[in-house]
Amino acid sequence: MQEKDIPAFVQSVVDLGCNICAIGHFGYVFGDVDLPPAQREAIQPQLRWIAEIYGERDYLVAEIIAYLWSIGRYVEIGPQTGANDGSR
Repeated sequence: MQEKDIPAFVQSVVDLGCNICAIGHFGYVFGDVDLPPAQREAIQPQLRWIAEIYGERDYLVAEIIAYLWSIGRYVEIGPQTGANDGSR
């Protein structure tokens, strides 16, 4: 996958009904786990096909995250304190 392919890659995932989004500035998720189990199972072959078509993208994680932020597909996360005080 090349950087120029990121918008089409994201749109391909969205077209399947997945809520692909950046998680802070650390990574991204396809959002397929939010789907009902039957729908999630039904789209797995298409997700594998998308992965095959676009190929390796690990080296583009920062660029994918930036693109997802630019189109409003992100979950902002706050700073981690390392302690769970129950207020989160």
